[in-house]
Amino acid sequence: MGQQDTDQGFLSHLVELRSRLVKACASVVIVFLALWPFMRQIFDWVSQPMISALPQGSKLLATGVITPFLVPLKVTLFCAFCLASPYVLYQAWAFIAPGLYQHEKRLALPVVVSSVFMFFAGIAYCYYVVFGVVFRFISGFAPGNVNVSPDIEQYFDFVLRMFIAFGLAFEVPIIVMLLVRLGVVSVAKLRQVRPYMIVGAFVVAAIVTPPDVLSQLLLAVPLWLLFELGVLLGSLVGGRRPEDESRAA
Repeated sequence: MGQQDTDQGFLSHLVELRSRLVKACASVVIVFLALWPFMRQIFDWVSQPMISALPQGSKLLATGVITPFLVPLKVTLFCAFCLASPYVLYQAWAFIAPGLYQHEKRLALPVVVSSVFMFFAGIAYCYYVVFGVVFRFISGFAPGNVNVSPDIEQYFDFVLRMFIAFGLAFEVPIIVMLLVRLGVVSVAKLRQVRPYMIVGAFVVAAIVTPPDVLSQLLLAVPLWLLFELGVLLGSLVGGRRPEDESRAA
């Protein structure tokens, strides 16, 4: 009888997970369909930093047969996922919330909301600051007899990689604060490893950004400052308190 109850409980969790996944995917599809009529405008907005850095009258190139349709489609789908991400995270929250303690629920919801906000803040910083500086810096080194016209597929792959890199980089203070709050690491230990974190920030920036010093600095310096912000927030919230330990027990 116990084994049967366990199997039924496992199946009910699978059914619940499938329902949450269907709702999350449906939200992305609905937002995508709503953005479909504006597909070209969305791609024009994404490509604007590059176009503004190119000489007057320059345009991006499409070397593939279906690239002029496929790349704007991918851009729109990425935007739809970003816009639907709060509802997607809500579905994930609704699935795991019944298994959390009350104090964990109070902690998880602000973490989810702040994570979404910081991810969008990273994308905004990348679009409005990094792209404007880096593209002008790179195009300024092109010889006068070279016509700079990047391929739209390579451009979108670059933009997507940079958006994800900066979006995840802006999650650092949330992660650091959460680790301190859960008692995984102390603020004193974080301050001890500060030199290693600075070196790690420059290593990560060298891997995910183009091979130029300017773009690496534009990621490494904010990554280091965001770590310092996480340490500051961690010192304010403190570690897990004894009453939390008793509730978890």
